[in-house]
Amino acid sequence: MVDTSGMSGHQIHGAGLEHVAEGRRKAGRLLMRAASALLIIVLLIHVLNLTGVIGFGFENWRPILFAYVLWSVALCVGQVFTRGELGYRALFVLPAVLFTVAMVIFPTLFGLYVGLTDWNLSSFDGRKFNGLDNFRTMFQDAFYWNALRNMVIFVLAVLIEYGIAFMLALLLSAQIRARKFFRVVFLLPFMLSPVAVSWMIGKSLLEFRFGPAATFARFLGWESPAFFGAPWIARISITVMDAWIFIPFVMILLLAGLQALPREVLEAAKVDGANAWQSFWRITFPLMLPVSLTAIILRIIFKLKLADIVINVTAGGPGGATDTVTSFIFREYRDRSNVGYGSLLAMFYLVLIIIVLTLLLSFARRRVERVT
Repeated sequence: MVDTSGMSGHQIHGAGLEHVAEGRRKAGRLLMRAASALLIIVLLIHVLNLTGVIGFGFENWRPILFAYVLWSVALCVGQVFTRGELGYRALFVLPAVLFTVAMVIFPTLFGLYVGLTDWNLSSFDGRKFNGLDNFRTMFQDAFYWNALRNMVIFVLAVLIEYGIAFMLALLLSAQIRARKFFRVVFLLPFMLSPVAVSWMIGKSLLEFRFGPAATFARFLGWESPAFFGAPWIARISITVMDAWIFIPFVMILLLAGLQALPREVLEAAKVDGANAWQSFWRITFPLMLPVSLTAIILRIIFKLKLADIVINVTAGGPGGATDTVTSFIFREYRDRSNVGYGSLLAMFYLVLIIIVLTLLLSFARRRVERVT
């Protein structure tokens, strides 16, 4: 048995390097450098050809894919050659990292490149690099900024949905009859597709002429029950349909949090004379804050992707009142065939989402630390 009591942590960590022959280590470095140089050359040729700097290149991205696969294999082999045992350990993580780069990072960078081109599928000119022209068009596009303002309104509605979901979770956590039955019933809307809900409710129940909701509204005295005719009514209708689908999701998260609360604390509050409201506001709500923030952030993520209901029911109308960023980008692709400009809008929206979610996560972390 080898005695390592006299070895430092650095010596133990570097023990795998000491048993690698110098010639093998040099071969590993040479292999990785050669593969890296090949990948850079192939990528550079293709990029310069796309931007019009040089007149030769590849017809598609397939050579770059082959070069990347070759570089990935060389990198894995080179790690084993240069690091020995530590290289074998790196093989447990490295393939997953390389796959993520290929499936996430590269498509994102390619989408950014497409966003810097003038590429309209209805044009015979093909794709042309136009620099920052799409950015200038975006900042002057009133319809896109209108969609962003609508998204702010839709996201703020999450707070109301959270309140409703919390009340339902409190109700279903109480000792009531048929509690399990009501849990299943309230969860049913979340099992439906937003497309199906948009047709069942938006195109059927809320239909202006023959829909049951419109007929009942006329019976109550509303002469023109157009649920999607006026801007604010249309926004509320879209919000209600989307909330009907996703409130059960928030409810089930909060219900799980309520079920995990320590009963001893609630019983102690009752013994001390706290009423139901005091127990909720002073004990239940603060203890539920981590779960609540998690549920709200997840719901905001779902809300930022709102498109199915809008596309199927209103197509962004009336006058863009219900347009979301996702539905607007969808129409930019489908109706106008403007791939370059649509890609730029999507990339800009992605950056906004990353910034907003980073700020929300930072705020949630500080709130949870303050409570705990």
